[in-house]
Amino acid sequence: MSPLTKLILTLSLTLGTTITIMSSHWVTAWAGLEINTLAIIPLISKSHHPRAIEAATKYFLIQATASALVLFSSMTNAWFSGQWDITQLTNPPSCLLLTAAVAIKLGLTPFHFWFPEVLQGSSLTTALLLSTAMKLPPTAILLLTSHSLNPTLLSTMATMSIAFGGWMGLNQTQTRKILAFSSISHLGWMTIIIAYNPKLTLLTFYLYTLMTASIFLSMSSTNTLKLSTLMTSWTKTPMLNTTLMLTLLSLAGLPPLTGFLPKWLIIQELTKQEMATTAAIISMLSLLGLFFYLRLAYCSTITLPPNSSNKMKQWSTKKPTSTLISALTLLSLLLLPLSPMILTTT
Repeated sequence: MSPLTKLILTLSLTLGTTITIMSSHWVTAWAGLEINTLAIIPLISKSHHPRAIEAATKYFLIQATASALVLFSSMTNAWFSGQWDITQLTNPPSCLLLTAAVAIKLGLTPFHFWFPEVLQGSSLTTALLLSTAMKLPPTAILLLTSHSLNPTLLSTMATMSIAFGGWMGLNQTQTRKILAFSSISHLGWMTIIIAYNPKLTLLTFYLYTLMTASIFLSMSSTNTLKLSTLMTSWTKTPMLNTTLMLTLLSLAGLPPLTGFLPKWLIIQELTKQEMATTAAIISMLSLLGLFFYLRLAYCSTITLPPNSSNKMKQWSTKKPTSTLISALTLLSLLLLPLSPMILTTT
């Protein structure tokens, strides 16, 4: 792919995201979502591998269905209320349709089925975009309409996502699929609090993006696509693997690392909203995810003894470790002391 093509696609992604976030009209928000979808598809299929073409086709069909539901929901709401404003979603069937459409775009349970397969067919860099940047426009729509949506439905879908993301990630050996189920689980944490404290949802999304970017870029540096490769990468980049282990533990939400902050605040907010039972359930379900994070962390720091394996090992890194990875890793580990300041703004 030529640099000019990459530049055009990157600008299109930025434009589509900006249009959706800044929109107050349903049609412009829908147009931004469509620009994003059309810009990411060439990046998914750029390797010309059958698995990549399959992933791009699945992504296009799923996103087109979700965009059609968004348009249908907004038209139904405009038919009954005469309003095209995003914040004026008052018709109950329109609210239900929009919840389904945004859940499909984000990959929330029970509409999660496409996300692990698409990530598995993409490169690590494209998988990073799908896990972070492509989640921002649907999350923005969810934030703008959160006051109109059914909190019970959102809480149910969020709890199912946390449970399913942790359960299905237990038996995976492909790092992209593990991080896909991790994304589904974290989206559940973001969604469960959105009706009560939207700022906290945004904070959780930002910190999740920070930690996920650090992990994906670290794995891209060593070309780590599965656990067996991760186990042999210690001898290539020991310092990078050490920081990767800590970042994975941060993503799992272990104190005193950065990832503990959003989960702590979400559990605190749910308790304030007299939802202590829900907070206890999702805390217990997060232990499922903790298991495969610990598994990844263990694999990233283990040293295999010399053996006569028939498999080719890549003993050189794909590219040198960049300053960006160092900065992201540092932020992914050491932001917890900022919690008093964050508590005053949320």
